[in-house]
Amino acid sequence: MTDSLHPIALTLAPGVGSILIRQLVSYCGSAADVFRSSPAKLQKIPGIGEVTARAVLKPGLQAEAEQVLRRLEQLNARALFYTDAGYPSRLKPLYDAPALLYYRGQGDLNATRTIGLVGTRQATDYGRRITDEIIQSLVPYGVSVISGLAYGIDVAAHRASLLNGLPTIGVMASGLDVIYPAVHQKTAQEMQEQGGLLTESIPGTKPDAHLFPARNRIIAGLSDAIVVVEAAAKGGALITAEYANNYHRDVFAVPGQLTQTFSQGCNKLIRENKAQIYTSPPDLIEALNWDQPAVSEPRKQQAPALPLDITEEESQIVALLRQSADLHIDELSWKSQIPMGRLASVLLNLEFRGFVRSLPGKKYQVVYA
Repeated sequence: MTDSLHPIALTLAPGVGSILIRQLVSYCGSAADVFRSSPAKLQKIPGIGEVTARAVLKPGLQAEAEQVLRRLEQLNARALFYTDAGYPSRLKPLYDAPALLYYRGQGDLNATRTIGLVGTRQATDYGRRITDEIIQSLVPYGVSVISGLAYGIDVAAHRASLLNGLPTIGVMASGLDVIYPAVHQKTAQEMQEQGGLLTESIPGTKPDAHLFPARNRIIAGLSDAIVVVEAAAKGGALITAEYANNYHRDVFAVPGQLTQTFSQGCNKLIRENKAQIYTSPPDLIEALNWDQPAVSEPRKQQAPALPLDITEEESQIVALLRQSADLHIDELSWKSQIPMGRLASVLLNLEFRGFVRSLPGKKYQVVYA
């Protein structure tokens, strides 16, 4: 847990969000190295001015982080920094993913198959029935179910998952020790044994309006697909669907009667081509290719093997560049977690060997085939 001290302290710096934290760690090498840096050195990092440098080096941050660590130990919970192996791999590539998460439970945050089920807090019998149907259809595929532990569709998804033996993760808009709504305390406890609770908020954080949309982006990012079961014309479920579309996740919506308030959002998503229509379990299973044996699943064409004498860091950079048309050196640095000074040397060597080419604006592109 002591390894989490400096990452936690970074997130406690006032006005310093996840993007700036990545920038700091990218240039300094680690969260601990950030705190070993002088204000003058920090201010040389792009995007880090005097105000941010002063906030990061604010006295007392590490003492506050120690208090958070003690509370995590009491909760039998842990912190997951974005550089940690246990951090959810689906979130790592997302530009706005939390730099740090807090997790309590036994479930695998990197399950092979995941799905997010979301919807209105005022679920109808129809919505709950469809939720149960979807969960039951996922049992043969060992899917991990993600939702927000809220009233209505969310808690129906969690409870159906528990009943059917599926792991389920509740993403919270509060600290791990503040179950909201409180009436879901028993369900939350059961989830920790068959899944878990996840949040980006430190223990003791009360649920606040601005934390819910932030929570919804995590649900979308953790999920291979999002299913909106019931939703009004506006609300959190539609925000989750919007994030999912931005993250290039599959989105499904359950259609409903035109006169029903809590079908308006789903029907709108379908009408605007922001969601595929869900009519039965095969719609979902077939779209995600979960009905195919693992050996028969479509495979991406493998790129030719790199030479044996290429270093691990060089191989990592080539792999990142193969995933994109081009990448800026800053983005390469935080994605690879190679400090900027060393990265420049790695890129220069790759360029000399003809594996990458430099582009205007400090961008790079792979050329090795």
